[in-house]
Amino acid sequence: MNRFALCISTVIARVTEAALGPHQTAVVRIGFSATWLLFLLREFPHRQEMYGPDGPWSWDLAQQLISSNGAFTALMWSDGRFWFETVYALSVLTSALLLLGWRTRTMSVLFMVGVLSLQNRSIFMGDGGDNVLHLMCLYLVFTRCGQVWSLDARRARLGREARARGEHVADRVGPALWGVLGLALVAVTLSGRLFDAEWFVPLLLWAFWLAQALWWVVDRRARTSEPRILLDVLANIVHNGALLVIMAEACLIYATAGWYKIQGSRWQDGTAVYYPLHLDYFSPWPALADLLSASGTMVMLVTYGTVVVQVAFPFTLFNRRVKNVLLTVMITEHAAIAVILGLPFFSLAMIAADAVFLPTSFLRRLGGWAARARERVPAGRDRTAVPKPRVPENPEHTHVGFTS
Repeated sequence: MNRFALCISTVIARVTEAALGPHQTAVVRIGFSATWLLFLLREFPHRQEMYGPDGPWSWDLAQQLISSNGAFTALMWSDGRFWFETVYALSVLTSALLLLGWRTRTMSVLFMVGVLSLQNRSIFMGDGGDNVLHLMCLYLVFTRCGQVWSLDARRARLGREARARGEHVADRVGPALWGVLGLALVAVTLSGRLFDAEWFVPLLLWAFWLAQALWWVVDRRARTSEPRILLDVLANIVHNGALLVIMAEACLIYATAGWYKIQGSRWQDGTAVYYPLHLDYFSPWPALADLLSASGTMVMLVTYGTVVVQVAFPFTLFNRRVKNVLLTVMITEHAAIAVILGLPFFSLAMIAADAVFLPTSFLRRLGGWAARARERVPAGRDRTAVPKPRVPENPEHTHVGFTS
């Protein structure tokens, strides 16, 4: 009984004391924001036909569908071209800022609004990766995804160094951003457009806006105060729960895909891989597709290997070495799908979801390589200057004010 109680107390302490998987969460943030940003930029010349007023899925058809399913989309607030261009531009901007890790708490919410607004406006646009992005943008809002590899982390480090020197650090951008977004939220709510959709998204927007104010008020006091410690504990619990949901969602995607493949005759006889390689839509490199499909052995290995890996992956999470091997195989497979079948954004979305299982040691080494590569790039600074003494990092994985 004592051993069981000790185990429970250890789990509770680990879940509440820190936000787990900061590197994995950062990779997920970078992966999905980059996927959506690259997609929006590639389709920029065709945006009007895909999501705007010139599309075959007209505003009236979208209005009829949304009135029945209650999906959230800001593009239903107006059918004007200017409003569409504004929402599209803001989606591009928030994706880029989330990628850089600037004010990640706020940008993750705005990123979610952009993804839902465009995807719910035209539900037939996508290649499968849009469904993954649709789910993950919701989960990402609840994570503390700016702890590492972000401008937020850099600003927090500079703030700690300034406080160690006895300097006062004031955050003026955060409250200003909070005020502007608050006015916009109040205006949309009073207009009655916000609650045309289901209650979940409007309630989430208001909850995060009020939570930001509470965090700022508490953060003005000492960092060791009880309210601040309580907020950190709650934020860690929410983050760790969201991270667990992201991992479970990735496992569910692979498990359902694998078991459905087992039941289909096309995956049993190999034609599920063979036929798409001969379709013009999925053959950006016909010579490469012909080379792959010319070998019956290769087609059989790809077909059965895909099924085996997808079905087995959720069960390998208990063995780190086997999990890492299958994870490498799946990432390689998605990279091959991006090239051979011409589905780059589907592959990027799946690789971003897979990244949540990457080992921390590998991600740390990857970050070290990136830092050394950045140092080699001439930055115009005086290399003879004496480096500043490094201030020990605060054990708290926190963000100052409105940073995340």
